[in-house]
Amino acid sequence: MDRIWAPWRMEFILNDKPEGCIFCLGDKKDPETEKSRLILRRDNNTSIIMNRYPYSCGHLLVSPLRHVADIGDLLPDEMLELFQNVRLSCRIMKEMLFPQGFNIGINIGKAAGAGVDDHLHIHVVPRWVGDTNFMTLVADVRVMPESLDAAYEKLRDRFQDDFSENLS
Repeated sequence: MDRIWAPWRMEFILNDKPEGCIFCLGDKKDPETEKSRLILRRDNNTSIIMNRYPYSCGHLLVSPLRHVADIGDLLPDEMLELFQNVRLSCRIMKEMLFPQGFNIGINIGKAAGAGVDDHLHIHVVPRWVGDTNFMTLVADVRVMPESLDAAYEKLRDRFQDDFSENLS
């Protein structure tokens, strides 16, 4: 049997898991801390973060700033801003990454597959025809055409534009 190596998986398996909730961001930190946490944008009620272990290049996580697990517990302003930022994420990725489609999903609870089940978040995953191929099916490997750092640098400035753009 041939082996296909995916060293980034071992990083995920062996890395110390961060203390506390990855979506509870606290006060805005310096740019280097924001970069190390892959935070693209913070608004009044929500944030957009790059997924450190993405399904595809550009996989984003949109979450409320408030620690809330269930969609029924969202406040109206949080719900509105959450979906405005999902829409903004799709628009920016269309401009910059040229995906041919998106998977957008919410996993609520462990039984539904939530890796972080006590803080609601929405996955926004850009997709391209042919991006799911034998590598994932046969070897549980994902081919990423760009590093997380390069993708972060490409997207960060675009996500920092005025909040007003989010409303249009």
